[in-house]
Amino acid sequence: LEAHLAWDLGLVGKVPRSKIEDTFAWVVDDCELDIRPAAPPSLATHAPAAPVAAPAPAAAAAPVAAAAPAAHEAETSIRVAVEKVDALINLVGELVITQAMLKQVSHALDPVHAEQLFAGLDLLERNTRDLQEAVIGVRMLPVDAVFRRFPRLVRDLSSRLGKHVRLRTIGEGTELDKGLIEKIADPLVHLVRNSIDHGLEMPDVRRDAGKDETGTITLAASHQGGHIVIEVSDDGRGLNRDKILSKALERGLSVPDNPTDAQVWDLIFQPGFSTADAVTDLSGRGVGMDVVRRNIQALGGEVQLESKAGNGTRVLIRLPLTLAILDGMTVAVAGETVILPLAYVLEALQPQPEDVRTMAGEGRVLRVRGEYLPILSLSEYYGFGGRTKDDSLVVVVEGDGQKIALEVDELVGQQQVV
Repeated sequence: LEAHLAWDLGLVGKVPRSKIEDTFAWVVDDCELDIRPAAPPSLATHAPAAPVAAPAPAAAAAPVAAAAPAAHEAETSIRVAVEKVDALINLVGELVITQAMLKQVSHALDPVHAEQLFAGLDLLERNTRDLQEAVIGVRMLPVDAVFRRFPRLVRDLSSRLGKHVRLRTIGEGTELDKGLIEKIADPLVHLVRNSIDHGLEMPDVRRDAGKDETGTITLAASHQGGHIVIEVSDDGRGLNRDKILSKALERGLSVPDNPTDAQVWDLIFQPGFSTADAVTDLSGRGVGMDVVRRNIQALGGEVQLESKAGNGTRVLIRLPLTLAILDGMTVAVAGETVILPLAYVLEALQPQPEDVRTMAGEGRVLRVRGEYLPILSLSEYYGFGGRTKDDSLVVVVEGDGQKIALEVDELVGQQQVV
């Protein structure tokens, strides 16, 4: 036995079909969506009984004429099953691999006698990149498909908790891979619930602190390089540093001496960690922030947290635009080939002996423009067994707000990874 719920909605106005489809993008895979132009009203309906209404047929024809642009607009877009798009992306991935193989083989040829071949391979590489970007663009949806579900959530939670909350959204048109949009919703819901429950104060407390009684939750999205950055912030009380440290010590967590703010905030991502005094159906169970970070990392992303007492908290989520095909930097390490995600690479450089230091208990560090970065030998880390060259290079990468210098033997080039 199956039961279905259906709505029949009538829209009055001159609206392109694509705009209507965008509105229902967040449920298009979970329902049957049928959009069709409304039938023009009959002349008899609009013609009055009096004979003086002779111009009525011309007036009645107006809706028909107005419907013509909408019908033309409907022909400019089609609905395609996600499985077909995924199959197309997989084929493009195979094409990228084939193109990379041909380019690698071409290096063994005599450039004098294979000039035309090299020119053709360069053209193939450019065309493959253009095709890849076009196909990936088919899977892109505006992040508004996620953002539009939050006004109701904010309204329900604020009413339930007795708080005054306004929701502000920025960058709703920023596009993200459909697969990521489906998986980012739950982490964002948890962060918004946390901001309302833990971050924002009650109206009287905000008033006494000289704040607007209505707190603000901000959801923002933007493109930065090869990433999309989603921000969830509030203008509430901020994190309580002393309380977090106290709870961490109670639970026996490892806390460094004189920890920085970033190290303290990182404690709330520990499994089971909570500063709530009581367990409710909204918070206090210690299940949440660690799951948020784990889910974001599973998508190839990272989470950063910033907070200032009395001024609120900001959570930054950085995600790749797509998981289908990634750009990588190819490096050689002890005779092996390693590919580093290009989106995390900041720079590559040749370290000078005077810039390398050995810190007691910290290993080697590299001074880069006044900043000391830990050095990690990829040969030792992966157990390749070979010895790193004396004139080795370092590649500076950044993840989760932390920088590290990776020691490698040689920079091979850039390569796409499927």
